[in-house]
Amino acid sequence: MITTRDIAERLGISVSTVGRALSDDARISEETKFRVRQAASEMGYVGNRAARMMRGASSNVVALVIPDIRNSFYSTIAHELSKNMEAEGFQLMLSETDDDRMVELRHLRELSANRVAGIIIVPTARPHSESVKLLKAVPHLQLLRRHPLLGAQWFGVDDREALRQATAHLVAQGHTHIAYLGGPVELPTGAERLEGFRTALREGGLTEDAGTTELGPPASVEHGRQAVRRLLEGRKAPTALALGSIQLTRGVLEELSERGVKVPEALSVVGFGDEPGFSWWGPGLTTIGLPIQEMATGCALWLMRRLKTTPGNDGPYTSVSPGSLVLRGSTAPPDGRSPSRSR
Repeated sequence: MITTRDIAERLGISVSTVGRALSDDARISEETKFRVRQAASEMGYVGNRAARMMRGASSNVVALVIPDIRNSFYSTIAHELSKNMEAEGFQLMLSETDDDRMVELRHLRELSANRVAGIIIVPTARPHSESVKLLKAVPHLQLLRRHPLLGAQWFGVDDREALRQATAHLVAQGHTHIAYLGGPVELPTGAERLEGFRTALREGGLTEDAGTTELGPPASVEHGRQAVRRLLEGRKAPTALALGSIQLTRGVLEELSERGVKVPEALSVVGFGDEPGFSWWGPGLTTIGLPIQEMATGCALWLMRRLKTTPGNDGPYTSVSPGSLVLRGSTAPPDGRSPSRSR
């Protein structure tokens, strides 16, 4: 393995001069820095980052802590963040918690021990008290979900307005029995989306009896399938569905396809998120588009600025991006037929 001593012997200079040149020390001339870097590249030298971290330096790694990489929102935002970070000389590291606060804690312990430069986190519903302490010691921000104990820096979507628009669209078409499938209210996103659904019913002059709710794990495709199965096989099947997560949307679409339910003739559907396949599923899925690129760019720019400023100089910061209702062919006025009998 090539060391700084090997480079020093080749160039006939001291080991300390090589070290300073590689760390861009102002005391070393640009000519010497160029010679050292050229020799290092030719000889295949790889810097010992662990040694530098032991001397108190942080890494150039930024961690993204998310519940589930299978969710296209998280995988797409990870891709966008990675590109933004790379442009600034940082590397993105991914940690997956499966919405388990103890897994979240283990990841945060390891990230802290490795002195990551910063953390972008989609927190669990009830982060462990040690997780809160660990995050306070490193530059971080919350993405999509916001927990009051984890700081005042947050980038999210206007979840309430997104579901209000989706449900209002169905109400405007004349639906009076609408079901909402979403995540648990313990998650701030789940609570906001449910409130948006109920707000649209009230604004449309409908009672709460007009809306049926099925709440469960937002990352579960199977929950989406089971929930829509229960709704279609119930005594009074809804004429429209408003969905509150990408994975639930996948499950619902799979179940409807297998059952041969005619959309929108027998059942209108508004999904959540806009995966590439949603545009050509059935008649094309009307859905809530999410501002993924805007959020990723905003997160990256804020964190890069934070890493370049003196700790403690950053105040509270909130960025709320609007979703957008993407209209396609999966919604229509109700015709009174039962979707459970439509094959």
